[in-house]
Amino acid sequence: MAKSAEPRTLRDAHEIATERLPAPDANLAVWLAFRQANARMYEKVADVDRGHHHEALYWAGYERRKAGEVSAEIQGSKAKSE
Repeated sequence: MAKSAEPRTLRDAHEIATERLPAPDANLAVWLAFRQANARMYEKVADVDRGHHHEALYWAGYERRKAGEVSAEIQGSKAKSE
């Protein structure tokens, strides 16, 4: 799937998420942006790929939860450095 194209299916969305996966040691801000972008992407796919609507919504929620965890880790790091 071309990176510039919008995903039309849940499979497309999974492929895009895999292609843009940050390095494990990437900065937390990079991980947060990755998780937030994935959540938005899966929400859009839920509206387009109606056969996988609920599964795409699950993945959107999963990515939002992971983004929340990363955000909390960022906040925790800031609090420790103060």
